Amino acid sequence: MSDQVERYQILGYKEALTRTHHYPVACKELSLILREAYNKLPKNLQSLVFQDTLSSFKLLPQMWTNNAVSAAHLLVQSAEATLPKQKKNVATKEFKQAMVASKRRGKACRMQECHTELTQDVLVDIFSLLDTRSLVSASLVSRSWNAAACNNHLWQSLYATIFASDHNSSNAKDLLNGRRGEDNKDNSVDWREAFKRAYIVWLDGLKCGSGKCGPQPKMQPIVPKSSEQVVEYLLEGSSSMMSSDSDSDLDDCFDEWYIPKLWAHPLNQYRPG
Repeated sequence: MSDQVERYQILGYKEALTRTHHYPVACKELSLILREAYNKLPKNLQSLVFQDTLSSFKLLPQMWTNNAVSAAHLLVQSAEATLPKQKKNVATKEFKQAMVASKRRGKACRMQECHTELTQDVLVDIFSLLDTRSLVSASLVSRSWNAAACNNHLWQSLYATIFASDHNSSNAKDLLNGRRGEDNKDNSVDWREAFKRAYIVWLDGLKCGSGKCGPQPKMQPIVPKSSEQVVEYLLEGSSSMMSSDSDSDLDDCFDEWYIPKLWAHPLNQYRPG
């Protein structure tokens, strides 16, 4: 097995595409791989990328968000721009069939929702019992679930529980305003957005245990890598993908932690405020 094939398998797109909350990111990264790296890859790896591209279209009807559809659109555009004629035709046909199936399923589900939907206050009460990852997954089920799962009080409670020792309301405002510009005059806090800025919500190690939420005690602070860095990693296996003090630290990271996507351990964790 070549190094590039091994690195591609480490990225785990085949599994990520089956998870609703990972699907859009996986499609976007595959799209960039097609545009920036496909023609530089060996034939066997080109075949893997093509198969994952087809799989993404076949799985599209199972996804429920506009973000997933937009990501699939981006992927098919990259496929049409990059793949040879025969493969391009296969990918385009698969995408069109997936879009038809997705629209039919969406229509059927909307009709069903009219008769079975719980009220928003009941949904919020139920969602208050979920861990962070489950809450994010619940937000992708339907429009009404998304509205309930984005309830500001839910995210304020999660933020206070998980970041109570490190953050407060003032720091959350500073974190948000730092992304929006210093002249932002809105003093209200979007707690869901503040939570997203402070942590990666779908990390495997972030779950509730015995009624108490929080990161696993041994979990190291992490930051996500950009799609461009994913392509760099795939083509070159760049050591810059991991920010460690030494090569031995890098080896320890791979030995000690399973990284389902491409993450880097920062030298200094950012603390707002």
